[in-house]
Parts: sequence; C-alpha cells; structure tokens
Amino acid sequence: MIDLMIVTVAKLPFLLGFSVERARKEFWVIIDTGSSDLWVASVYCQSPSCCEYMDLLCWQLHTGHMTPKMSTTFQCKWRKLDLHYGFGKITGVLASETIRIGTAVAKNQTIGLTKSKIGGFLENSPYDGVLGLAYPSLTRREANPLFDNLKRQGVISQPVFALFLSSWPQKSSLLLLGGVDYAYHNGDLKWVPVTQAHLWQIAVDRISINKMVVACSGGCQAIVDSGSSVLAGPTQVVRNIFKHTKPNPKEKSQSLISCDRSKALPPIIFTINGMDFPVSPKYYLQKVSKDICFISFHGGTEDRSPSETWILGDIFLRAYFTVFDWGNYRLSLAPSV
Repeated sequence: MIDLMIVTVAKLPFLLGFSVERARKEFWVIIDTGSSDLWVASVYCQSPSCCEYMDLLCWQLHTGHMTPKMSTTFQCKWRKLDLHYGFGKITGVLASETIRIGTAVAKNQTIGLTKSKIGGFLENSPYDGVLGLAYPSLTRREANPLFDNLKRQGVISQPVFALFLSSWPQKSSLLLLGGVDYAYHNGDLKWVPVTQAHLWQIAVDRISINKMVVACSGGCQAIVDSGSSVLAGPTQVVRNIFKHTKPNPKEKSQSLISCDRSKALPPIIFTINGMDFPVSPKYYLQKVSKDICFISFHGGTEDRSPSETWILGDIFLRAYFTVFDWGNYRLSLAPSV
C-alpha cells in the first residue's frame, strides 16, 4: 500500500504531486473522482493561465515536430483531447509517459497535454492539471486511466484506493492506493454499492433535517466527487434546504449567515443504503470574514439525469473517510478521525 501526501491551495480541491520519471519535475494536479483522465498544462497551451507553466513540461515544438527535451520515455499519440467539466473545458492532444507518484511507477501512462483551457476557474487556476479516478468507461477511448494502469501493471496489491481529507492544519490529508489504513476513521466502514460503474454514483434514500425530509423524498442518486468543493443539488431543492438552515438571512444572499448562529444550525442527514450519514455545520459552513459564514450548498444539478442528482464533494469527504473499491463496485464510509 502506498500513502500519498496531499496539499491544498487556499480553498481549492485537494492536490497531489507526480513526476515525469526522467525529467525531475513535479506536477500538481487535482484529485478528481468525478472524471477519469489525467492531463496537465503544456507548452502548446495559449490560455493566460498556461503562461507560467510553459517550462513545466519536458518537450518543445521544433520545426513542426515533438522533440524530447529531458525525457526518453515520452511518446505523442497525436489524438485529439476534448474534455468538458462543470467549470469549463480543455482541449489538447494525448501522449504517453512513465510517471511516478510516491514510490509507484506507471509506465506508458496516457497524459493529456492542453492546448487551451476555457472557463474562469480553469483559466485562473494555480495547479497543473487534473488526475481523474473514476471508472475507465468515463475516459477517452484511446486513454488508460492511471489507477487502472497501476492495477494492470501489478503496482498496487488491491484494486482499492481511499481518501482521507483532513479538517485540521496539523494533520495531513492522504490518498491511499492499493489498500486501506484503518487509523484514519472511527467505527466500522459501511459499504454502499455503486449504481453505475461510470462515476462513483450511489443511491440515496432521503435527505433530512431535524427528522424532516427536505430532499430526495422518493430516493435519488448522488455522485461522490472529490473534484467538487461543495454539496450540490437541484436549485429549487437547495433553496428549500436554505429555508431550514437559515430562517433569518444575512443580507440578501441565501448562502450567507452570521457565524455566531453556526452552533444553532442542524446537521444535514444523508440516508444511504438504510444508514444515516450526518454532515454537521462544522463541515458545511465556511468562514468568509470575521462575522460572515457561507453555507456550502449549491444548486444547478437539475439538468442531470435523473433530475434529482446530488454531488457529494469535499464537504462530505472531509466528514467521511471513503474507500473506493473498484473490484467490487462499491465504496465504504466511516467518520473521519
């Protein structure tokens, strides 16, 4: 089993570092369980946010050909890459390279090299790219996801990875590949089947506050997504939740509240596979100033199918140590230490 240290930049999703095997250069990418591809900003990228990364990759364009600068294991596939995210899209080409994450080495790993990054969040991001950890069915046909590659090459002992996202400055966050360290959760792990081997999608029975069902009354679907920093659902349903969490709005925004009211706020309870998983204000409130706090619920998922689909982002993952079991199409949850 390999433990990987993860660092965060301001309030962005969690990042980890990997290096090109022979280039002695480290790249920082978002861990995203809501996608499957690995990509980094390249020397071809013309977006403003790529300018500071022009020297990060180990290749340069010379008379129309790809010329290795430091790596002897790089190969360009010259296949088009076009990826869409909720916060923008990237275009580029596919290549393969030997990369290292911690002590794990993945050979012939597919990497997307960006030509453009479109979208406010992407264009102003202080990270190099994204590492997708969803199922292979979500990736491009010509690509091989990193975790699948590690599994096929026998680098990891089990087709399992786990995430511990720390809420405490003195405790590091971890991505564990190939096994589970039980020191990072309290109580037993509770297993939940994946309903679609595409995303890490699960069935939710209901969502309640103070014993009152406020969402998902007839059951719904949820996607466990480390690439998202919030809890997201259909806009009108989220507005209903705001009514239960803040009857006295701060200013005009439904998502802002006086921080001195935080102790009076109730937990949001997600009932999954017959088991309750409460998310307390400690996790779903973020301080934006000395006196003002932000409730980390967003709308906008009504365009998904089925219409009531929830995104359980880093807010949920901080509360629960999560094991992603590829081999058995399930994940498990237990309260984080």
